[in-house]
Amino acid sequence: MSGISLSAGVRQNLLSLQDTASLLSQTQNRLATGKKVNSALDNPNSFFTAQALSNRANSLSSLLDGITNGVNTIQAANNGISAITKLVESAQSLVTQASQTQVVAVRAGLALQFAEILNQIDQLSGDSGYNGTNLLGGTNLTVTLNETGSSTATVTGVTDTSAGLSISGPANTWTLDANITAAGTDLAAALTTLQSQSAALSSSLSTIQIRANFTKATINTLQTGSDALTVADSNEEGANLLALQTRQSLSTTALSLSAQSDRNVLKLFGG
Repeated sequence: MSGISLSAGVRQNLLSLQDTASLLSQTQNRLATGKKVNSALDNPNSFFTAQALSNRANSLSSLLDGITNGVNTIQAANNGISAITKLVESAQSLVTQASQTQVVAVRAGLALQFAEILNQIDQLSGDSGYNGTNLLGGTNLTVTLNETGSSTATVTGVTDTSAGLSISGPANTWTLDANITAAGTDLAAALTTLQSQSAALSSSLSTIQIRANFTKATINTLQTGSDALTVADSNEEGANLLALQTRQSLSTTALSLSAQSDRNVLKLFGG
């Protein structure tokens, strides 16, 4: 098409139309994707800065999954301690009943119930894990709190079986008063231990939850910053589209007028 010569007016209007078409394409792309920066070609500085912010937000999101698992593991252990505490209190009630009677058969029946409670304590201790980690089964928990792994929280596991709590079985089916008294002493000590463990878990849980909330807030800040650099304002782009469509229509009219002017010149030569 290099052999075709266009007048200055037509060429100017043609360039204006091409420029408007390019801007229309860009605006439509922004409206379609919701972003004003879709690649490094649009704005290298904003694109790579936003990408870095998004990458860190993604890393923290993955880290948050581990923190959440840690929180759930602690909560599962605390639930186990609460249930075991109730069983110990039930066992104390049996000890009290046994100390108030001298009937051997009654004591034997109460001792049998006591032994069953100890069995339930053992089962509860084994069932208090989460995602393969059981703090009441002697397993430690380490929660990573930042991307580099330089900040961690460690929760030391305990053994909350009847043996781990030093609760002995009903010796001599509680025939002797001394055996009943010893059982009561074991249970009181076990309750003290459970209360101490619950307090320690609560402290660890509070620390990890605070860090989890901080991580969530940081992720939100990073994502907001990334969006501010790349996300398009739909209202602005909509207004731009309308203005460009109007400009395109006017440019088409102007081009038509320029062509008409050329034809008028041609008429001077009898064309």
